[in-house]
Amino acid sequence: MTFKSLVCVVDFHHARGPEIEHWIGVPEGSDPAIENDWSLIPYMALPDGAHQSDEEFSYFSLVYKASSNGGEDVEPTSVFGISCMQQIPADSLKWKSKDVTRSAVQKAVVAITEQPERFSKLREKLSVVTRAWFDQRDFRDTEILQRFQENLCREPPPSMLEDDGYQYFGLSLRELVHQYKWQILVLFKCLLLQPKMLFFGSHCEHICQMQFSLISLIPNLVRCLQDCADPQMNHHAESLRKPDAVKTSDRASLLNYLGVPMQLFGKGSVFGPYTPLQQLDILTDLDTKSYVVGSTNALLIQQKDRYCDVLVDLDEKTVNVLSPTLRAAVTLSTADRRWIDFLTQQVNETWDETDPSRPKTHGYAGSEEFIRLQFEEYLLALLSAENYHQYLAKHGSDGHPKALLADIDGNPSADFAPGFLEAWRQTENYRLWARNTDSHLFDIVEPRHPCAGGLTIDDVQRRLAAQVAELHLDERFNQTRDVVNKRLADGRTQVTGAFNKVWADIEVMREAQRKRAEEGRDAAAMGSPPRPSSSRGGDEKSGAAATYGRPDLQQAQASVAAASQRAGAYLSSWGTWAAEKRKTGWNRTTSGQGTNAESRPSEDRPKVTTVSELEREDAHKVRPEPVAEPGEEKGDAG
Repeated sequence: MTFKSLVCVVDFHHARGPEIEHWIGVPEGSDPAIENDWSLIPYMALPDGAHQSDEEFSYFSLVYKASSNGGEDVEPTSVFGISCMQQIPADSLKWKSKDVTRSAVQKAVVAITEQPERFSKLREKLSVVTRAWFDQRDFRDTEILQRFQENLCREPPPSMLEDDGYQYFGLSLRELVHQYKWQILVLFKCLLLQPKMLFFGSHCEHICQMQFSLISLIPNLVRCLQDCADPQMNHHAESLRKPDAVKTSDRASLLNYLGVPMQLFGKGSVFGPYTPLQQLDILTDLDTKSYVVGSTNALLIQQKDRYCDVLVDLDEKTVNVLSPTLRAAVTLSTADRRWIDFLTQQVNETWDETDPSRPKTHGYAGSEEFIRLQFEEYLLALLSAENYHQYLAKHGSDGHPKALLADIDGNPSADFAPGFLEAWRQTENYRLWARNTDSHLFDIVEPRHPCAGGLTIDDVQRRLAAQVAELHLDERFNQTRDVVNKRLADGRTQVTGAFNKVWADIEVMREAQRKRAEEGRDAAAMGSPPRPSSSRGGDEKSGAAATYGRPDLQQAQASVAAASQRAGAYLSSWGTWAAEKRKTGWNRTTSGQGTNAESRPSEDRPKVTTVSELEREDAHKVRPEPVAEPGEEKGDAG
């Protein structure tokens, strides 16, 4: 039985709260909310905080339980609602009911369909229809809503051959990769492990779009969500059969043979793009093992350890994996980091602030299709590598090298992180995939990580470029360069002055010794003892040097040593500071947190100690010189 698209109007009553005002497109006397237990539609259609916006959208899932006309029960399935909420000043209405007691009227038009892959186009139509209905300023006239509902019912179901443009949900994949970088791959791997994922933010539509965009990275999953609205539904898994043939030139046939899409939302799982607090009983139910849900209510954040394993805060742009076991499982391998660094670079190099959804080059690299196909290639390689791993576990020790792939060395699944694979093997979607796929998938898709192999100079340059961009060195270099140059100039002046003073003292000492020697020779020639030089007036220093010649030499050597220590202290201080900056960077960020350099407190920024500050320290204290890093001279300015 095909579901017939429905439309309803949700009103916010000043005394009773949100409620369904009327249905459109249903027989007279029929109430789908009662027949299908859709009592929470008002709370889903008017999300928390929606009154702060003139227009807000919400996406949610429902269980359709209706029976056929013959009275025979129909298998329950998931349907999806999208609501457009708008508000209008009450004084601007041409007609007001007696229930209008507030300064503004809030209403939401809700469309319910079984085709969530068409949400992008449906959202635009719903926005136009809702705005036109509000512009009438008379809510009794619902003709425009009736025509909208009839138009929805006339649309043919989407074909699997249609392009992936239907999988664009308003938030582009380019924006996701640009904002979250390597964390997008972490979320992708989290999806496969089926944890409890909570998306939080103040903007309801952004939360819903983020979730749909993320699950669309798994090919065709958006088209196979018929069991996602309730943890008891498992019709797709029960009806799934192992394919016995494949047509490699047909993408749909190939994906089906490889077990794609992965069944992430079956028995024990829930997908609720927007989930109000009134639906928390489903999330806390013992039968609910995993879910992907969104909320705008901060109460869930206060109890995040209870309600989620992964928290994605869209306001802060952070991804927090709260479960230690899950955090270890989704740690990216070296090949993973190289792959996501390459993808991020392609997006950043083609980024256009005026149009984030399209590359500024208008080319294929960095485009929506490019990102989607890259993730598809990654997933197929993962499935093939795991399939080959299982084959090696059974036949690798049989001593038949011809049975192994000649161009594959060892176990290629290790590039996807063994800890992740071990955790994935414990999930329900893995057991379903392993049961319904052939044991020789690796004969069709090469079991090799897209970025497997040794580290290349391109990988190093890419990582350095990404780190420099994250450190915002281009923004700080001018100021830092001035500080460094002043430090070096001051240090050079002080060290040069210290050495000049020592050499001046040595010259005075040598002059005194020369005079004393001449006087000694004159006295010897005259047969009289040498006369000590006067210790008064301008000859005081010379006389002291002549009388105490050897101690003066020791004093000069001590002065040279002190100057050397002082110079070493200056250079060591600079070397320590430069080495520390190499290790810590200008902008320290914690894994899983998106802290911008501009928001860092001043006390966290590098403190540059000037030479004048060093002079105020104890002059006799000898500072230990820093240990130079490999390939670095002591005191090197970098």
